[in-house]
Amino acid sequence: MLLGPALWNGFPLLQYDTGGYLARWHEGTLEVSRSTVYGLFLNLLARPDFWPAVIVQAGLTVWVLWLVLRVHGFRARVLLVTVAMLSVVTALPWLAGMLLTDIFAGLSVLALYLLVRQAQALMRWERATLFLFVAFSAATHSATLLVLLLLLLAGLPFAVFERPLVPFSGLARGLCALALGAVMLMVANYAVAGRFAWTPGGEAITFGRMLQTGIVARYLDDHCPDRLQLCAHRNELPGDADVFFWGESVFDRLGRFEGMNEEMRAIVLESLVQYPWLQLKAAITGPAEQLVSVRTGYGVDTSIWHTYGMIERFAPAALPAMRAARQQQGKIDFNAINRVHVPVAWAAMVLLLGVLALGVTRAHLADLRTLAAVAAVAILANAFVCGALSNPHDRYGSRIAWLAPFVLLLVPWRVFDYRVAEKPQ
Repeated sequence: MLLGPALWNGFPLLQYDTGGYLARWHEGTLEVSRSTVYGLFLNLLARPDFWPAVIVQAGLTVWVLWLVLRVHGFRARVLLVTVAMLSVVTALPWLAGMLLTDIFAGLSVLALYLLVRQAQALMRWERATLFLFVAFSAATHSATLLVLLLLLLAGLPFAVFERPLVPFSGLARGLCALALGAVMLMVANYAVAGRFAWTPGGEAITFGRMLQTGIVARYLDDHCPDRLQLCAHRNELPGDADVFFWGESVFDRLGRFEGMNEEMRAIVLESLVQYPWLQLKAAITGPAEQLVSVRTGYGVDTSIWHTYGMIERFAPAALPAMRAARQQQGKIDFNAINRVHVPVAWAAMVLLLGVLALGVTRAHLADLRTLAAVAAVAILANAFVCGALSNPHDRYGSRIAWLAPFVLLLVPWRVFDYRVAEKPQ
């Protein structure tokens, strides 16, 4: 079921970023927000036609979901029904069948929850595998790492005042897993580019957020004419960060990241000091916008020329199947899908608050209250990371919003089991 969209497409789903991940190990360079760890994953599982990659992603999804269900006392039939429902009403199967890091954003939240909160209910090999999985997930994307780190920070007060709820040993395991993820990424970067370094792009991502919110234009108005390259191109700046970085804009003519990194870093650092109220406004409105930006399918279209070029260059055996896929024929339309996915995601995020409340008054729902709290904090942390530090994006929301419907689907099962247990024999 999780592979359904990819099987129907006839080829794993592609997105603009896919080519950047694939190319890292062949080009021997580091690229903005393109993890070499996930790039290695793609290259190792590229044959035939990248199917091993999405099969592994779908398999890991089923495994993590099953562990969560098992530690909460659910039977295997609940897994089947839950995956079936999630495959219809959420983006989960589209994420699992796509050659992109997004599937690991939500899965790593559940894996970290198991590692920190439910370790005693797991076998030793499961704990060890989850530890490696969290590390790998953290290494696939900086935003995922930050969300997981914020989850651990949110658990710290509970570890101090409610130790049975969040043990210090669990937080330590989680922190060590994230540290291993950071080491994995830097070692992979060394293997690719010959230097221990973090994946570049932090200042560029924040610059894009400031560009889109008008802060860069304000900075240039206040400082030009100056030695800044952008001063001569103030009137050419688009209002959309994606157009600036990935469209045919002045950014290309000024040398892209290599030619603009220092200038972008200077503008970002000085703007943080000079325009605190504008930054605060963006830090409030951005996460709010990110919370409701949950449409499925962003970038799964036919305009991903960079990815096509990288597959043609580095995985030519996959070209015939790729070109014959429905996506490349322009036959995928997400409008109807999002008429379901978007309202379900919105409603589920609101109803998580209901699960939290019911968990206080209904003892049989107390364990789901904890799971709902983790999902809610993860969604909020993701909204902050992607909305305040970057730009709000449907892709960033859809990759984690499915956690809310997942938790809600467990409530009827728990109520049913409770009522059956309460019936007189």
